[in-house]
Amino acid sequence: MPRLRLLLFLLLPIALTILLLLSTSSPRPRPPTPQPLPCGAALSDAADGRWVPTPSPAPPPLYSPSCPFHRNAWNCIRNGRPQLAALSWAPTRCGGAVVPRIDAAGFLAAARGRRVGLVGDSLSENLVVALLCALRSADDGARKWKRRGAWRGGYFPKEDVVVAYHRAVLLAKYTWQPVEKSKELQKDGIKGTYRVDVDIPADDWINVTKFYDVLIFNTGHWWNTYKFPEETPLVFYKGGKPIEPPLGMHDGLKVILKSMASYIEMEVPRKTLKLWRTQSPRHFFGGEWDHNGSCVSDRLLEEHELDSWFDPRFGGVNKDARMVNSAIQEALAGTDIQLFNLTYMSEFRADAHPAIWLGKKDAVAIYGQDCMHWCLPGVPDTWVDILAAQILHYLKQKKG
Repeated sequence: MPRLRLLLFLLLPIALTILLLLSTSSPRPRPPTPQPLPCGAALSDAADGRWVPTPSPAPPPLYSPSCPFHRNAWNCIRNGRPQLAALSWAPTRCGGAVVPRIDAAGFLAAARGRRVGLVGDSLSENLVVALLCALRSADDGARKWKRRGAWRGGYFPKEDVVVAYHRAVLLAKYTWQPVEKSKELQKDGIKGTYRVDVDIPADDWINVTKFYDVLIFNTGHWWNTYKFPEETPLVFYKGGKPIEPPLGMHDGLKVILKSMASYIEMEVPRKTLKLWRTQSPRHFFGGEWDHNGSCVSDRLLEEHELDSWFDPRFGGVNKDARMVNSAIQEALAGTDIQLFNLTYMSEFRADAHPAIWLGKKDAVAIYGQDCMHWCLPGVPDTWVDILAAQILHYLKQKKG
């Protein structure tokens, strides 16, 4: 035993010396310094900035009026609308730099084998057309893709990428229920009702939650009495039974937003990038869409004008976007669905709607001016630039 103690006593200094040498010669590696996000990749980049003239020389649009994914009513150049001013979005965070235009070939290469899906109303379609046409500039072998219930989409064979849009204007399932022919029921002028099941997603997207690597949702523009007037109202159901007391339209929207957000969290894999696009503002002045409302304009709104146009407190015809956005933010609180906020940057652009250039004779007389959707090329191309930056950042994180 004394010998063992003596041996330990002799070896202890040697062991301490070795440990000291190891600790000084092999310092612990420092964690890598986080790299700053590229301009456009931060969630705040669309919600804080300003429009500036595109740095000279301004590049031509990525796509022409002949893009096979185009939609006639938004094809403003072909329909004779004067060309929009060349403007770029400069996020405040970027210190004067503008969001770079999508590198279509680079995006497809980074997204090899991936699938990007959009679910919602025609403003999501407006965005997806811009994305499809931009990506086609890097793959002229792209072809239309309408599988899995997609309303429209494209397949890009060079990198095996799918981009598609699923039309689900309320997100939840809704069905027409005509009123039976009885004098008693017809007294109030109701022709029928639309049953909305707040806890059941629309058939258009219920089966694709695990198909896409990126999913972008929206709803809001159909939540208005001009889509569902008093004679054909929405009636909300839950668990197969009417909700009592009956919900008004805005309260019904709130219930559906929370229900669909919960469904997305439950059914869409955690690894999927989930974005919710905020409302795209309308720009009617002089009246509503069916009361001589117009957006024939070549100027951007000034910062000090935005509240008078869009703040619900002023009760103007363009107040819907901010009202819906408030409900969206409330519904997404505490979820892993990220807010893709395009409202603020779009509020300035009163100059960029199809207006009277709709491509069909008598369209304005029948439908009024289009002061809701956007010309292509146009503002949705900047949405695409920001979306691409955010998707690329997400893909880079996954690889890292």
